[in-house]
Amino acid sequence: MDRPTNPTLIILAFFAIYVIWGSTYLLNKIAVTELPAFMLAGMRFVLAGILIFIIAKTIGLTITVGWREFFNTAIAGFLFLAFGNGVVVWALKYVDSGFAALEISAQPLLVLFLMRIFQGKRIQLMSVVGVALGFIGIYLLVSQKGIIQQEGSVLGMFMIFLAMISWGYGSLFVAKARLPKNYFVNTGYQMVTGGGMMILFSLIIGEEWTSPLAWSGKVQVSMILLVIFGSIVAFTAFNYLLQTVSPEKVATSTYVNPIIALILGWYFLDEQITMQSVAAAIILLTGVYFINTKKKLMLFSRFSGKMSGNK
Repeated sequence: MDRPTNPTLIILAFFAIYVIWGSTYLLNKIAVTELPAFMLAGMRFVLAGILIFIIAKTIGLTITVGWREFFNTAIAGFLFLAFGNGVVVWALKYVDSGFAALEISAQPLLVLFLMRIFQGKRIQLMSVVGVALGFIGIYLLVSQKGIIQQEGSVLGMFMIFLAMISWGYGSLFVAKARLPKNYFVNTGYQMVTGGGMMILFSLIIGEEWTSPLAWSGKVQVSMILLVIFGSIVAFTAFNYLLQTVSPEKVATSTYVNPIIALILGWYFLDEQITMQSVAAAIILLTGVYFINTKKKLMLFSRFSGKMSGNK
């Protein structure tokens, strides 16, 4: 049975994944300049998960879940957070925050292909146009000499691509999996399990841990904002939307995230915005629009109709 939807909640949830998530690229970039990537991401999500459980208990929510639900949240935690987010944070050591957001704006292309592979969904004409534009935009973005010549940038771009695949498959998995009924509790379990995996990986690879008291003020502020808004607020909104609207619509956050990230990266970190990056962004986001729009190309339809009538 379909769950009832609340239009106001849906609008607020989209605002969270559009604007708040767009700012997390800047916050992660600031923090990762001083902290090891997996330590940073792991602490962020474990802290957020613990706070979610505390809030849930305070307002009277039941946080007990079955083993199947727990197992599924752990899978989602790995796909979204341990790999999907942790790898992106690591890659920010080598690429600009705005560039990372632009590359991730191609997410709907991957979601489309994954839906075709795993669900057999037919790719519509508009989506074909969108995919073509998307590939052109990606090529313009990653082919810039000033970017590919930076040390580690190619590896960073490749790892972000793998993280996009993980996130895209996670979106499809969560839409169908049996998860805790409460979106807030569901988010908490994903945070704790995904963050725990990253902390374990951080210890295995020997990242150097430091006390939060030793962090600079800007890193401390970044972590607080990432935990409260980037994790608790935005990720809860994300899980709510995945179980309320289609995965393609959720992926439209990539329209706004790159714009927010580019502006913030330019303003606060002096990241360069080249004309080629602007052109790539316009083409990429136009492609994403074609992938997600339900409207038909009226001009194309009329032209095809006339051609058929002339046969």
